[in-house]
Amino acid sequence: MNILWHKFRHILSWLLLVGALTLLLFLGLGLFSAPPAAAVVRQQEETPGQMLYQSRQTLQDKDGKTWQAIAFKRVHRNGNTSFSLRLVGFPGAVVLDRDQPLVLTSSLGKTLIAPDISQQIFTDTATEPHIGQYDLQPILSELQPEIPWILELPTVDHSTVKLLVPSWVVQEWQTVGSS
Repeated sequence: MNILWHKFRHILSWLLLVGALTLLLFLGLGLFSAPPAAAVVRQQEETPGQMLYQSRQTLQDKDGKTWQAIAFKRVHRNGNTSFSLRLVGFPGAVVLDRDQPLVLTSSLGKTLIAPDISQQIFTDTATEPHIGQYDLQPILSELQPEIPWILELPTVDHSTVKLLVPSWVVQEWQTVGSS
């Protein structure tokens, strides 16, 4: 019985050693690591000669409510470009104040202002109170993509919706802006 136990321990030791070496080999080759996040920039031709590049992300406000953030660059036929950010909240949950700009604050305390241009998306329909669109073209180069930002959306009840934007989302916006 003692000889069987010794052989069993010997085989088990070898199996553990081979398993550990195999695991280390796979880890060294990066086969078990997560793939790096890649920006998902959508591209479409809206009309002949007019291109639209966009990124869509879901962000959460400080109350845990989700918002759709759509950053998009439009390249017009004449070569003019625009870069906007559309923020879409849950219907009935908030009424945005269209007379106030979007305030962007970096984690280092830098503050940028983006004017509300929501009237551009509601030309022939009623304004949706939970959707805002902001012109980021003038401040796009000032958005530091390596740090997170907080977006402050003013509401008609004088409260502020705060959205945390991780640095990887800002990097994706920069990718859209450079498309």
